[in-house]
Amino acid sequence: MSTSPPPKVAGTHQALPTVPQTSGPFDGPPPGRPGGVQDRLASWISDLTTLHGLIERLGRTRTLAEALNETLRAGAGLVGARRGLVSLCPADGLGPERMTGFGLDRADLGHIETVPGRCVGLDLAGGPRGAAANVLHRDIAADETAHPRHREVAARLGFAASYAVALTAQPAGRLGAAVWLYDEPGQPDARQRRLLAHYVRQAGQHIANRLELARVRADLGGVREGLLPTGLPRLPGVSLALRHRAGARGGGVFWDALALPDDALGLAVGGVCGDGPAALAAMGRLRAGLRAYAVMEGEDPVAVLSDLELLLRLTEPGRAATAVFCHAEPAARRLVLASAGHPPPLVVGPAGAVFAETALSAPLNMLACWEAPSVELRVGGGETVLLYSDGLLHRTGRPLDGAFARLRAAAEGADPATRADPGALADHVLRAVLPAPGPPGLPGTEDAHGGPGGRAGAAGGADVVLLAARFC
Repeated sequence: MSTSPPPKVAGTHQALPTVPQTSGPFDGPPPGRPGGVQDRLASWISDLTTLHGLIERLGRTRTLAEALNETLRAGAGLVGARRGLVSLCPADGLGPERMTGFGLDRADLGHIETVPGRCVGLDLAGGPRGAAANVLHRDIAADETAHPRHREVAARLGFAASYAVALTAQPAGRLGAAVWLYDEPGQPDARQRRLLAHYVRQAGQHIANRLELARVRADLGGVREGLLPTGLPRLPGVSLALRHRAGARGGGVFWDALALPDDALGLAVGGVCGDGPAALAAMGRLRAGLRAYAVMEGEDPVAVLSDLELLLRLTEPGRAATAVFCHAEPAARRLVLASAGHPPPLVVGPAGAVFAETALSAPLNMLACWEAPSVELRVGGGETVLLYSDGLLHRTGRPLDGAFARLRAAAEGADPATRADPGALADHVLRAVLPAPGPPGLPGTEDAHGGPGGRAGAAGGADVVLLAARFC
């Protein structure tokens, strides 16, 4: 007795374990087949093992981008696809909206974006209890009902079939949709669909958690940037540059550069202990106080930091902070500075680089009364003073002595043309001191003021601020 051939099933991705193609994991044993129960049990165990490994790997992703990429990678292996994409479009309208590809470059995604979403399956709507209908295109080229643009893009990019599922979570609801693309006409079989459904259910919840975390971090970043200066002053005799790489935890690092009476300049870098919203609030109060004290008694940096310590003691009795404040006279190339537990400035000139010999002092709010002498510096024409946060040292992943040596060597290794530009010198120092950038899709850092980003090292959560002042 002849039987019709079974439908063509998409292959299995080689990067993941192969799941035996027998009965579904929750179906009864095949009729008339000895050992069906044992086969079903073995198949079920294999499925659970595969899903456990994939979900465990998904749980190790820390950012939204990582979660989306891992979902696409694992899903491609489960349904035997080679490429895929996720369209993130949360139902609450709060964003972010983005499209992420797996095995697709930016130009490929641009082509796919020209196809109406309903044709590809990117506008899947959630149904009862969060369930959503899947969209299957078994043979796009042969489907006369397919949108012409859909067939055109499929031919251009070389995919012949697709399978789309909705991404949902509770209580977030619809998050978007994922689509996997096949090089040949075909479709995932019942088992592959079931495995993908189980996986996507967990992936949707994890993506929702990473999405909420990304939103919180974005909000913290917005607050942080709002509390910091929006630009640098322009004064004769000095050129300024600022590089800020925000850490992942929203630390309380601050900086300031403000014009003072008599063509003087106030420069400051510091940070409060801790991270998160409370540290940001404390940083905002501290920086606001610093600006006021700098205007009133900026010629005496010790008085500025003493007033700042009193403010911190009254408003944040249990929180310590470090800071360095410089009162600079660009015309005379003279600086008077005081430090409260902060790393010393680095003076970079044609002859090399040397750390300013600031007096040892405790951080603010650590002793009954903060006290430290001021230090006067005379810089030559063409020399640059670098003020920096302690996060620059921590992110090297080295002991403190090694971090200082690396910073100094980086500055000394700059060529004359780089030293002549404070922005170029700051970029050079950051590239040389910090660990190299990681591969795309892994957590990185952002430069809020135009500097190149890079992946954080062992202390990647620390904020990095580098303020460069070059005297003419």
